[in-house]
Parts: sequence; structure tokens; C-alpha cells
Amino acid sequence: MSDKAALIKEKNDLIQQMLEMQKQFIDHEQKNGISGKDYYYSQDGLLKDYRQKYMDMAMKVVDLSHEIVGSSRF
Repeated sequence: MSDKAALIKEKNDLIQQMLEMQKQFIDHEQKNGISGKDYYYSQDGLLKDYRQKYMDMAMKVVDLSHEIVGSSRF
């Protein structure tokens, strides 16, 4: 597998993980409701580190996309 193919696979894997996180979040929200306080400050369960983890994954996808096409976001 070429370096570019490996980067594309890594990016696609991250996107799939993010989609699964979104599905879990929506399921949780529909079953339990989510207040802003829960979303921003929850210390347990699904929401504990959700925002930060999702944002980190999203930025990694952006970085991989730039690396794949040979550009820079800076």
C-alpha cells in the first residue's frame, strides 16, 4: 500500500468512527435528552470527553486531507 493509500485509509477510518460517534450521540439525545450543561460539562458516560475527542478526530481528518493533496492548512 502506498503512503497516499495509507493516509486515505486512515482518513476514511476516522470518518467512520466519527459517524459512529454521531449515531451514538443522536441515540443518547433521543432517549435521554441532552442539556447544554450535560454536553459541555458531563463527567461520565458517552458525553464525558465527546466534544474534545470528536474535535481532535475532525482536525486529524483535515490534516490528513491536506497531506493527501500536498497542501497546508497554515
